[in-house]
This record gives sequence, structure tokens and C-alpha cells, in this order.
Amino acid sequence: MPKIFSDPDAIVEDIIRDVGPNLVVGLPLGLGKANHIVNALYARAAADRSIKLTFLSALTLEKPKPANLLERRFIAPVIDRLFGGYPDLAYAEPLRKGTLPENIRVVEFFFLAGRWLHVPAAQQNYISANYTHAASYLLAAGLNVVPQLVAKRVVNGLTRYSLSCNTDTTLDVLQARKEGRAAFRLIGQVNSELPFMPGEGDLPADDFSAVLDGPATDFPLFAPPAEPITDNKYAIGLHAAGLVRDGGTLQIGIGQIGDALAQGLIVRHRENTQFCNLMARLSPAAPPREQGAFVKGLYGVSEMITEAFIGLIDAGILTREVDGVILHGAFFLGPKSFYRALREMTTEQIARIQMKAVSFTNEIYGDQDAKRAARIDARFVNSTMMATLLGAAVSDALEDGQVVSGVGGQYNFVAQAFALASARSILALEATRQARPRAQSNIRFAYGHETIPRHLRDIIITEYGVADLRGKSDSDVIAAMLQVTDSRFQDELARMAKDAGKLPKQFQLASAYRENVPERIAAALKPARNAGLLPSFPFGTDFTDVEQRLIPALRRLQEAQHSPPRLAAMLWQGMRNGMKPDDAECLARLGLDRPQHFSERAYRALIIAALAQSRTA
Repeated sequence: MPKIFSDPDAIVEDIIRDVGPNLVVGLPLGLGKANHIVNALYARAAADRSIKLTFLSALTLEKPKPANLLERRFIAPVIDRLFGGYPDLAYAEPLRKGTLPENIRVVEFFFLAGRWLHVPAAQQNYISANYTHAASYLLAAGLNVVPQLVAKRVVNGLTRYSLSCNTDTTLDVLQARKEGRAAFRLIGQVNSELPFMPGEGDLPADDFSAVLDGPATDFPLFAPPAEPITDNKYAIGLHAAGLVRDGGTLQIGIGQIGDALAQGLIVRHRENTQFCNLMARLSPAAPPREQGAFVKGLYGVSEMITEAFIGLIDAGILTREVDGVILHGAFFLGPKSFYRALREMTTEQIARIQMKAVSFTNEIYGDQDAKRAARIDARFVNSTMMATLLGAAVSDALEDGQVVSGVGGQYNFVAQAFALASARSILALEATRQARPRAQSNIRFAYGHETIPRHLRDIIITEYGVADLRGKSDSDVIAAMLQVTDSRFQDELARMAKDAGKLPKQFQLASAYRENVPERIAAALKPARNAGLLPSFPFGTDFTDVEQRLIPALRRLQEAQHSPPRLAAMLWQGMRNGMKPDDAECLARLGLDRPQHFSERAYRALIIAALAQSRTA
């Protein structure tokens, strides 16, 4: 049986006595980090430079950090409400500031998107890795400690611990330990909010060397609130929903596009006529390949389980069983309502959701025949930052080598799509991004970094439609990519392709694709928005009603900051028109109901204008 501790410092002393001063610590990705143990290890090594401490991990979770007055006034109460009591990871701030002690090293293979750009220590110690390769890198580094957040249950007088949110790499390294290829201590930290998940991550107590368990080290789970789904994200999700085949298999990546896809599938299933009408407006030149309701249902197999999958279960879409299971996953992360939904499921309901090793979800190797039989008509849907006209995808880093996030499981799923019969990889991106002083195309002629090479090009989606690239010639690929490019950039990109000899000089883009502008997308979605089919938060939200009204206004104001004339016009509009009665709560929420100085009066006017523009959008 494991040693039981209530003091994190005591458990760290026990680890060092057993393992020695050279600590190679594998931290689970994201939610599964045992924060109190991690922080005690950090403090011990910072105080004793004879200890050499290496943290190997991914997705260090940090509370949001506001950048200006409005952000601070909006987000501070949200942070207190949603993250109050969550213990910050002690290594994160020194890593960001470049003040880590010389005997402590933090190595990650996946970043919270954009949070570690231009942080030299993080960038220099990043490992570029497929998710499925991470376990082997941990073992090669000499892994000797794995501290993990766990759920606890007593069954017939015997204590069991669930790896719950992070079976991903932990099950793989435990298998290596079982086979004699590794020797490390598995250390648990019990968390009362963590759902006890059945399956291979449901472990007997004697798999653990020690467990930290007590009220002083219990804490609220990291619970990022769902973000509102924009028109562009909804358009992308709807296009993807038109590619999912009834009776097939579904994987969804991280972010708003996954939520948009799930809601698109729900509309397709429950309001099929409305879905068909919506798609006719959104994509008149290319109707969706799949439009019917889900009679056979879908089976889910995804490295990450999100609240969107719970929505698909509740809607009766995720119903196709594989060995009694409708959803296999390797890790999860989401808002408080998501964790609560898992905790409150009946025994029969939760048994249909099984957590597995990432080697199971992201690969077909190992029991390959069974996986091929289960993963029929698979659709692997993931996001990318940019794509080239020749179909390569840029998902993890910039061309100067700065890492934005990581490869994660994206390459795994692209490879699966080519290895499985009737499977497709779907990479999604917005056609443009706002960059000072104007919009820029996310579809480039070429780019100095690639995550998915062009020889693995398959399906790419923007808000303007679907580019099916598999097996096509370079010129046909370029033509397909131009069809989903924002019209402000089509001519210049076509010219570059012609100058490079990759597109015939006489090529002309069909008129049906010459209206790729944001206004067309907004107009196509507006009837469905007004009918309540495409809510900003389809699976609920932790934001209050007032905060939900403020979010689109703050987003408009943020966009206006890139254009001084637009910002000045908003300031004048707010000062001239004055506030509406229902603006009062919003202004009070930001502390602008009684402005005390000029800057607060200016912010007040800008918010009034932004709220007015949001109402008329």
C-alpha cells in the first residue's frame, strides 16, 4: 500500500530519500498536474542547489492575465470566481521571467497557445514531438517520478485511484514499467472535484508509492470558461458538419471550432430542414456531402474530450458503440459544468466513456484489426493557424522558430486519416486574421515553417468553404485553396502562383467564389442566429448575463484598437449618443458608471459605442 501524506513537503522528502537528488519528473499534460507536489519539489530544489530537478511536461495551465484597464476590470472578478483557490504552479513565473534556478529545468512538448512566445527559456527547452512519442522521450530522459492528480474511491473496503483526466502518457509509461523498461515512482494527489473515470486508468492503491490526501491540499480544478463562438468559427464548424458521415467516427481538436462543429451536428440532427437551408445560404456553390440526421450514430475517439462531446451524447448523436463504449479519450479539460456533468453521470452512463492511453486514441498500431473495424468513416477535425496554396499546414510555430503551441496529436490524426479506409483529415482555419493595421490572409503562397507537409494534404476548411485536396495535382490544389480564400487576397495569391509556374496563365476563379467576404458569412448565418440555432455558448457558460453582453462589445473595441480612425469614431459616437438604459449594468460591471477622470470617461464612451454596435450587428 502507498504511504499516505497530508503535507506536500513531507511527501517530497520521502521522494528524495527514495529516488535521490537527481529528479526527472514527468508531469501530466494540462489538468492532471499535482500542483502542491510540484510546488513543493520546486521549493525544495530552489532551497538546495545540490538537487537537480527536471520537469518534463506539456500545457502548463495559468490563470488569465489582463493586459489593460478594461481587461483587468472585466476579467478580475471572473478569475476570482472561476480560479479562486487554484494554486499557481511555482515554476511558471520564474520561467517566464528567466529567473529559474540553474539546477531546475522545465521542458515541454506543448504550450498553451501563444503564452510562451518570446520567452527564451521556454522556447529553448521545447521538444517538438508527436503526442504519441512523448512517453518514449520521458523514458529516455530517465523518468523517475510521476506526480499526478487523481480521484479516489473506496470499493469493498479497498481504496482505488483513478487517473481520471490524464490517462494519456501515464498509462503508456506504466506499461513500460510493467514490462521492466522503466523504474519510477507514481505519486498521487487526491482531488475531490476530479471525476472518477472507469477503465484502464482505474488503478489499485498499490500501483502508487505515495499519495497526498487531505483537505489542505484539495483545490478547485482549473476550469477555463467556454469562449463565445464567432460567425467565422460557426461557418467553419458547419462546413465540417457537412462532411461527417452517419455511422462514422469523430475526433475533435481543441477550441471554438470543435464547439461549433458539435453544434452544427446537433442542428443537422434535430433541425434538419433548417440545417439544409442554412448550408444553402452559406455555401450555395457547393452543397454539403452529408446532410441527413444521425440514424446509426457516431463513435468518438479523441485525444481530448471536451464539453462538446457531452453535448453530442445528450443530443443522441454519439451512440455507436465499440465494445460497449461510445467515446474513448486520453485527456480532458473544460469548464466547471463539464467536470460536474462527468461526476454526476450514472454508473451506466460513465461506463460508456473510457479513458485510454494516447497510444490507443492517436495510433492504429496495437490491436490494429480491431481499431480498423471500429474507426470506420473517420473524420479527424483539427485547427491550424495558416495554410499554403499547395496545401501544407502551419499549426505549431512561426517561421522564425518561435513555438506557438505544439504539434501535439495533429500529425498523428493526419497519418491515421491516410492509414484508415474512408477516413479524412480535416484541418480548419479562419481565412484571415487582424494584424496592424489591416487584415492579413492566413492562406499564404508559401511559408517558412510547416507542421503538416503538402504530401499529406487532405481537406482544408475556412469559413468560405471546403477545399478537398487529396490526390489532386498542384494546380488543382491551388485552385481549390483560392476558392476558400478571402476575396481581398485571391488575385494577389493567384498572380504569385502564375508567376511561379504553378497555375496556368489563363486561370480565372469562378464568379461563385468571388464573394468571399465577412459580410456574406454574417448574412448567411443571421437567420439561424436569430432563431436560436447558433447560440454564442451552445453548451452553457460560466459568464453572467452582463458579462455575455460585454464580451462582443469588448471584442469590437479590441478590433478597433488596430485602426485609430475607427477608434476615434467610436469615441465620438459614445460621447455624442450617450448610454441606453440597459447599458448601466455593463458600465457598473466595469466600474465605469461613475467615471473619476478623463481616461475613465473615454473608456465609458468607447464601451457605450461598442455596446450599441453589438446590438445592431
